[in-house]
Amino acid sequence: MSTNQARFVWYEVMTSDTKAAEAFYASVVGWKMQDAGMGGPPYTILSAGDIMVGGIMEVPEEARAMGAKPCWMGYVAVSDVDDYAARVITAGGAIRRPPCDIPGVGRFAVAADPHGAGFLLFKGNSEPQPEPATPGAPGHIGWHELHAGDLESAFAFYAGLFGWTKAEAIDMGPMGVYQTFATGGARRSAA
Repeated sequence: MSTNQARFVWYEVMTSDTKAAEAFYASVVGWKMQDAGMGGPPYTILSAGDIMVGGIMEVPEEARAMGAKPCWMGYVAVSDVDDYAARVITAGGAIRRPPCDIPGVGRFAVAADPHGAGFLLFKGNSEPQPEPATPGAPGHIGWHELHAGDLESAFAFYAGLFGWTKAEAIDMGPMGVYQTFATGGARRSAA
């Protein structure tokens, strides 16, 4: 199994103003911008140095019609997008866009957890998949956080789906518990 399995491997900004987003992230984060050259709707590749880390695209019309607003989305690597899409539904989540192919890139599906938080399932066409960046590397996503209305049920969904495990739990007093989690026994983030 790839060390990327069940880890975030790509990030996307869906926005109503791609040029403003490009200027903002180039200025604030220092990402390099390059047109993906895939035809169809414009898609800008974001790179930290020579390593591609994500993309910028306009919120698709069908997503806007469903009420989607500008947001960041993370792609989670899976072994079989169609199988994991079925697992999402069985676990109480939803598939917002059924599995489909990105020619020459891979297969993906847009999913939501039972509370409505969105993420994407992804399986690339190339093997092996690129390894994640070293934690803390400048220009790379360093933390994933979910503001869950119900920590236990949200965590159970992701643990059951991806095998993520609880790591350190920090008592935040009246704000509740800040629960970190590990993906593949390595990277930590919070729910």
